[in-house]
Amino acid sequence: MQVPGLQDPTQLKNILGKTAKMSFQLVDEQANPMAQVPPIGDEILPVMNDTNKNAPPRKVVVQRRIMVSGDRLTDASQGFDPQTGAPVVNFRMDSVGARQFGDVTKEHVGHRFAIVLDKQVITDPVINSVILGGSGYITGNFTAAGANDMAILLRAGALPAPLKPLEERSVGAELGADSIKAGRYSALAGLGLVALFMVLRYGLFGVFANIALTLNIVLLLAALTAFGATLTLPGIAGIVLTMGMAVDANVLIYERIREEQRNGRTMLAAIDTGFRRAMATIIDANMTHLIASLILFELGNGPIKGFAVALGVGIITSFFTAVMVTRLVVITWLNTARPRKLVI
Repeated sequence: MQVPGLQDPTQLKNILGKTAKMSFQLVDEQANPMAQVPPIGDEILPVMNDTNKNAPPRKVVVQRRIMVSGDRLTDASQGFDPQTGAPVVNFRMDSVGARQFGDVTKEHVGHRFAIVLDKQVITDPVINSVILGGSGYITGNFTAAGANDMAILLRAGALPAPLKPLEERSVGAELGADSIKAGRYSALAGLGLVALFMVLRYGLFGVFANIALTLNIVLLLAALTAFGATLTLPGIAGIVLTMGMAVDANVLIYERIREEQRNGRTMLAAIDTGFRRAMATIIDANMTHLIASLILFELGNGPIKGFAVALGVGIITSFFTAVMVTRLVVITWLNTARPRKLVI
């Protein structure tokens, strides 16, 4: 289990040590939580880590019937409310849990839904709307650290057995910074080698491809910045892979133009036919990669999602620059230089 942002390994083990059976149960809002005996079919449970330390522990009456089992939870992470910016806890269920969760929320909008861990209520938020697809977020008076702890508890509660630490490893900020720096150098080296290959292989047309490649990197970084993405090692790997995919489209186009030249077409006809006939192959290749990145994003978590985001955005930007920008640069060169012979 990886827990970014947590400084104290002992705190993590204490949190995970609470692992027991987690469940999602409806709150009986008509019952009195201060009663000595709960109504039939209900149970009175204390609220874990209640915010008001001076007041008596808050209690909640929940139905004994388990609506969704905790082992249906596949992921939980700290995030932020897209509307208010307040810290929230994002969660995702498997397919069975998603169906059960959707049925419960559909029938009980406006009611409280308790998340119970080891006979203690972690939180009992109100169901504000129907939650379909198996993913949503929990709001409350969370701090960023509190939301992160809550996410760890939810993930721990989904474990089928108590935690037995076999290995413990902490990665400090300095080591992470060194890794990112090494990744950046690798990306720059890859960019330089790709640019050099294109110039050596295709001459002036390689320069055109490098112009499109540079614009592709700028657009990719701008898009990731707009999404608020953090530059991680998997993200850098996705950017490096995007570089190769971007010039791959140019290679297909240029080789097609060469083939049309060998077939006896004129300079303008060879360029036009080369771009047009290479388009189908380029679209097929990019669609295949895009589908793969979507699958990685949907099924992966943490670093895998970072790689998938960088790869998916890079596929879109590389298709635009390799096809549209390169064609524009070539046409501009033809109109300006008016060459008599096409050397590619």
